[in-house]
Amino acid sequence: MADVEQAERPAADGSGAAPGYRPRATLPMSAEFRRQASRRRTQLALGFMVLLPLIILIAFQFESGDDDNGGGEFASLIEFATANGLNFTLFTLFVSASFLLVVVVALFCGDTVASEASWGSLRYLLAIPVPRSRLLAVKLVVALAYSALALLLLAGTALLIGTLRYGWGPLQSAVAAEIPAGEGLLRLLGILGYLAVVLLVVAGLAFLLSVTTDAALGAVGGAVLLWILSSILDQITALGVLRDFLPTHYSSAWLGLLSTPVQTDDIVRGSISAISYATIFWGLAFWRFTRKDVVS
Repeated sequence: MADVEQAERPAADGSGAAPGYRPRATLPMSAEFRRQASRRRTQLALGFMVLLPLIILIAFQFESGDDDNGGGEFASLIEFATANGLNFTLFTLFVSASFLLVVVVALFCGDTVASEASWGSLRYLLAIPVPRSRLLAVKLVVALAYSALALLLLAGTALLIGTLRYGWGPLQSAVAAEIPAGEGLLRLLGILGYLAVVLLVVAGLAFLLSVTTDAALGAVGGAVLLWILSSILDQITALGVLRDFLPTHYSSAWLGLLSTPVQTDDIVRGSISAISYATIFWGLAFWRFTRKDVVS
């Protein structure tokens, strides 16, 4: 009889939860990191981040020396790509930022919830029970962490093999005087930081789509396609001031870090825009998921 009374007694905190149940102890962050690390798409994505600089390095070995790189604001990045390790890293980031990094971030953030739903394991996670808000928070943090790791692996590998192949020297471009190597490294870190902030928009959009569909490919592809659509619209000058509100409008503002003196106006505007969009998308994702009828 005493055992029955003990079982029916409410929790000491008055929450009605079972004795000993701690919502914050469910789905540990370390467990989610290990789960995602064991997935083939994570291993392939991170592996390609290491492989891409090697592919670019090999491609430069076949350069004939008389190719026309064309004009435009990015021509100097191609011209000085083999000057030293810093320039090689800058060129690698340039060719990756507009599409490859978008796909990788969309993959990590768009696949994280939708894949659980497609496998039928999402409802079992919630039945453990894992609070919905905690499940989303853990998955979002882990997805962002792997996205940041991919960016660091790409830049770190490019800097290492670029320095080993082309040496260490000042950062060069056609829009400014030579930047000393130490300061150039700091500016390169600033470019990495800004790219990470801009890609938060992709992360937010992919995460929102991930909680609204059971198809992981749809969430990833949808985020990439919407980013491309924004980039296309940004090229239409007839839109006028409306282009300023597109999430991709300031995606190339990192060029201001290559000028002398540094131009930060567009970087500040781009950071505010990206953080605002990402916050809205994440807020909608949490709002949608906490009210969603999970049946898969």
